[in-house]
Amino acid sequence: MSAPAKWQVQTISSPALTLEILPDVGASILNLRAASGRPVMRRVPLEAVQTSSQCACFALLPYSNRIRDARFEFGGQTVQLKPNTKDGLSQHGDVRNRPWTVTRASDSHLICDFDSRDVADLNWPWAFTGRMEYRLHGPHLDISVTLTNVDSRPMPAAEMPAGMGLHPYFARTQDGLEPLLTFDAALTYDTDERHLPTGGARPVQPAEDFRTPTAVGTQTLDRVYTGWDGIARLDWPSENSPRRALILTADNVFSHLVVFTAPDGSLALEPVSHATDAFNLAVRCIGGTDMKTLQPGQSLAGALRVTVEGEW
Repeated sequence: MSAPAKWQVQTISSPALTLEILPDVGASILNLRAASGRPVMRRVPLEAVQTSSQCACFALLPYSNRIRDARFEFGGQTVQLKPNTKDGLSQHGDVRNRPWTVTRASDSHLICDFDSRDVADLNWPWAFTGRMEYRLHGPHLDISVTLTNVDSRPMPAAEMPAGMGLHPYFARTQDGLEPLLTFDAALTYDTDERHLPTGGARPVQPAEDFRTPTAVGTQTLDRVYTGWDGIARLDWPSENSPRRALILTADNVFSHLVVFTAPDGSLALEPVSHATDAFNLAVRCIGGTDMKTLQPGQSLAGALRVTVEGEW
């Protein structure tokens, strides 16, 4: 299966960066490149895209990561979703492969909107809207995400559990060199064979600690951190090559960071607003997982900045 010819690519740019977006595929990022053409996120040819999984970044709404057995309790009711993974979970929300509407487009600014009320087969019982806003200025890409509960049922049925996240993939090798990864997060979760937390967060162990610059190397990672200060860096060695760095800066709402080594060799650094399976952890009265509840008309919003430094 190849990308349909109807898929529209929206392009915005600044003197330092060029960004390509696929509104028909979850308003996902197809590519982010420096002015030199060097990929900042992993390089993605349009013809290779079948779903958002092949894109450079996609949005996670109205929750992030995995829900155990696609089921949870909320408001005294059992919510049963359709599993969308081979091991019976529901994962990454239900907007990332849906068409979004471009509501603003200029040379350096793009806004895309989504309304679940326009979708007949949505895998979520509450009505919501989503907004993705992309803005380039200088060496920065700012991505803003907004989730709004627009359910019109009588209360309390219209109260909605909520979460969000972003899933960017970064090319690890630049000029044959691997970067050092740094972020300040003091806590992480033990998980089972389906990468679901078995309890609350606990202090990181030395092999899991990236508070000092560390090469990922050949490690296989799929780990959720919290107690995160909202900053993550990739620094490529400068010996015999230009210094080059990439910095992520996330709003406080993104209290958790997922670090995932993808099968294609790229590295996903995913700012998310809650722990994996937070809805079920909340029922177990496990604290610190940051599940949110939105009343009708309330929104959850946050922004991520991607900055390039050095010679790109």
